[in-house]
Amino acid sequence: MNTPVRFSDAVEKPIENEEQVHRELIDTMRSITETTSADYGRAVRSVHAKAHGIFAGRLTIAETLPPELAQGLFSTPGVHQVVMRISTNPGDILDDAVSAPRGLALKILDVEGERLPESQGETTQNIIMVNAPAFAAPDAKAFLSSLKQLAATTDKAEWAKKLLSATLRGVESALEAVGGKSAMISTMGGAPLTHPLGDSYYSQTPFRFGEHIAKFALVPVSPNLTDLTGDKVNTSDRPDALREVIRETIIDGGGTWELRVQLNTDLDVMPIEDASVEWDEEASPYRTVGRITVEPQLSFGTELAGQIDDETFFSPWHGLAAHRPLGSVNRARRHAYEMSAEFRGKFNGCPMHDLAGPLARS
Repeated sequence: MNTPVRFSDAVEKPIENEEQVHRELIDTMRSITETTSADYGRAVRSVHAKAHGIFAGRLTIAETLPPELAQGLFSTPGVHQVVMRISTNPGDILDDAVSAPRGLALKILDVEGERLPESQGETTQNIIMVNAPAFAAPDAKAFLSSLKQLAATTDKAEWAKKLLSATLRGVESALEAVGGKSAMISTMGGAPLTHPLGDSYYSQTPFRFGEHIAKFALVPVSPNLTDLTGDKVNTSDRPDALREVIRETIIDGGGTWELRVQLNTDLDVMPIEDASVEWDEEASPYRTVGRITVEPQLSFGTELAGQIDDETFFSPWHGLAAHRPLGSVNRARRHAYEMSAEFRGKFNGCPMHDLAGPLARS
């Protein structure tokens, strides 16, 4: 096992004109939300607007972690309640035949320790993940460019998006058949139409991990979930097909995932500022730090699901200082996500808030 890199502030290097990029990113996300809120009569998220599943569970942190893994939140064994939200990345609510990368937002409750500035007084750790190990763009400037392309399609004819998505899926399948892949094609609608609960999810971007630096992953391990990996979902005349299949799976048997981390062992080949680089798992494999268990339950139509979707938000900047988000893309998310949450709160007349105390389930 290679020695993990020690964290220091010096690992981050701002990109050129970074503040201007951040302002443009905020403006672009605001334009998406203004468009969709006018259409829907209520404000939804600027990205990952459509949820497919929301459920509660518990995270058990392993008791015998080695020192390099017993960091921050994971330095103390125990059990925490969690909520999970599965979504797709557009800022408008589309028919599931328009396929896009899936996200899984994880909120861990009752977390003690020094907080990041945005989350003073809160007690949760937020981890934002997507079903691919690397981000589609290397830095905030490229992220802004791809977001502008998505913003240009907001509020456009859904039938055209469905047609384009089907075409792009064919292109992506052809690329994968010869060992290739295109993150941009996937982002613009070419993602495979597979069961979301069979996917593994990754933070894609790096985080401080106590004394070290790491990426996170959430990997399904219970047989009822691993059997779904790569399972195609029929979306014909089923605009909410993904919500339906998630609901069936969680009602029938719940699920179990392992929460894993990949420690940075070489800053040259595991860069902090280029989120498009997949860190080598042979040099530093993902290692388990906890297990999440979700008991059978409704994944939508509950009090908890309504609260998570309407009244709370997820941001990697809401958590412990020991798990500070790192890199250009994460720095760009910092104020953009706050803007999106504030816009939703004002438009809907219900300020966003963090979860606290026991989770209500119905």
